[in-house]
Formats: sequence, structure tokens, C-alpha cells
Amino acid sequence: MGTAGGAALRLPGLHGYAVEFSPYWPGRVACAAAQYYGIAGCGTLAVLEQNEAGIALLRSFDWNDGLFDVTWSENNEHVLITSSGDGSLQIWDTAKAKGPLQVYKEHTQEAYSVDWSQTRGEQLVVSGSWDQTAKLWDPAVGKSLCTFKGHEGVIYSTIWSPHIPGCFASASGDQTVRVWDVKAPRVRLVIPAHQAEILSCDWCKYDENLLVTGAVDCSLKGWDLRNIRQPVFILLGHTYAIRRVKFSPFHATLLASCSYDFTVRFWDFSKPNPLLETVEHHTEFTCGLDLSLHNCGQV
Repeated sequence: MGTAGGAALRLPGLHGYAVEFSPYWPGRVACAAAQYYGIAGCGTLAVLEQNEAGIALLRSFDWNDGLFDVTWSENNEHVLITSSGDGSLQIWDTAKAKGPLQVYKEHTQEAYSVDWSQTRGEQLVVSGSWDQTAKLWDPAVGKSLCTFKGHEGVIYSTIWSPHIPGCFASASGDQTVRVWDVKAPRVRLVIPAHQAEILSCDWCKYDENLLVTGAVDCSLKGWDLRNIRQPVFILLGHTYAIRRVKFSPFHATLLASCSYDFTVRFWDFSKPNPLLETVEHHTEFTCGLDLSLHNCGQV
């Protein structure tokens, strides 16, 4: 895992699956990791801090199965939720050295995605699983509030809209992205976005109607929810499946993607030549990616 400055930290025996910057602490990052590429073994939540000397391990928590995603609480700077290969979600408190505060076990297969809502006035978490369902959670309630069914394949990614309360998107192995409203368990919109498994999606921070998808076909596509017949843009350059894509919090047309081709790529879809930079820091599959809310150039 690195940043634009090239700082690096190795976690021996672990493979990182997701990274997320703290919305509260500049330079603090959570990493969800698994042993043996998540196929067997345990998982670790590592909380990292960047300082002048580089990246240091602030705290780590172990779980008895691989951890595939992580999200920070939007109402407590110490709280995180991870999702695991055993289908469970775990709530952790970085101010406490002990194990999880709570464990939610409802998914029947790998819980591959978890996200905490960012719109004010609600504290909701959405999870996506290989059991083809997404689930809605209130972290204060011990069981899920709702289950969303409709996908015909594994769900790889579930992401809240940063604009519309109660709205999230899910990306699936069934080659679709779906948009949901928590007030209506039926799907609002189905986008047949790729002719391949879709591993990641994200919302533009500056346009509530714009979504990006990244897929096994090595392409990124932008979608305007008001007209889904044609993508707004197609970005080509990766040579293996795209594992994660994120829009910039600072620029409306900038985004970053990482891939099983070991690279991280930066794009500006408004330019005739949209590929801005290819970073080849990694020597293994690049699975996790995030852009800092505090420092414009920090990735």
C-alpha cells in the first residue's frame, strides 16, 4: 500500500483488500486484509498513520476469517466496520485494544462490501455479499433492517450516494449495476453496464446522476442515471480486471482505478486523452484504493 509520496508499509503474510482514509484524521488509513488471498486463513484490520518518517502501524485487530472491506463511522472517529469471508460484519473501536464491539452474522456467503452512509441525518450501513443480497443496517440495532434481492450474481460492491439520502448502488457479477432506495426494497434502476462481471462502482461527488463502473473486461464506464442507453465515457488502458474505482473528492472529472494488472491509474474523463498517469508501485494484485478527503494529492 502506498501514497503519492511513495511511503510504504509491509504487512507480512497478509494481502490487502480495501483501504479507506479516515474522514476525521488526515493521514490515518484503515486496511482490511486477509491471509492466502482470502481463500483460507484469518483476517486483520490494520489502522495505519502517516507521519514524516513514513507509515506506521497504529493498531491491528484480528478476525478468524479474511476481511474484504472496511468503512469508517460517520459519527465516531474511532469506530470502523469490516466485512468478512464468513458472511459477518464486525464493529471495531480503535480506542479499545480488544476485539469487535459487535458482530452481525446474517449473510450466508462472503460479505464482500460494506459502506457507511455519508448524507447527514441518517446513520445507515449497507453490505453486499456473494449470497446475491445487499443488507441495510443501523449500527445501533442488532439485526439488519432490510434485505435487497434482485441481483442474479455475486455482489462485489455497495456504495451510498453522497447526495441522495437512502440511495445506494450495487455492482455485481451478473453484469449489472443497480440503484436502490431504502424506502422501497424493489430496485429503482438496472443498468446492464458491461458484458463482464462488474467488480466496483462509485458515485461522482459533484453530480448526483453520475456513476462509474469498473469490470473484468478491463474498462471503466461512466453512466448518467437519466439516460442509461449509452455510457457517458469509456476509459481503456488496464490490462486485467479493474478491482476498484473511486471518484476524486476535489475534482468533478478526475477518478482513480486499481487493477489485477498491479497498477493504479488516474483519469480525467473530460480530456481527449483521459489517462493522466499510471503508477506501478505494487508487485501484486492491487485491490484497495482511496483518495484523501483532507489532502488533494494523497491516494
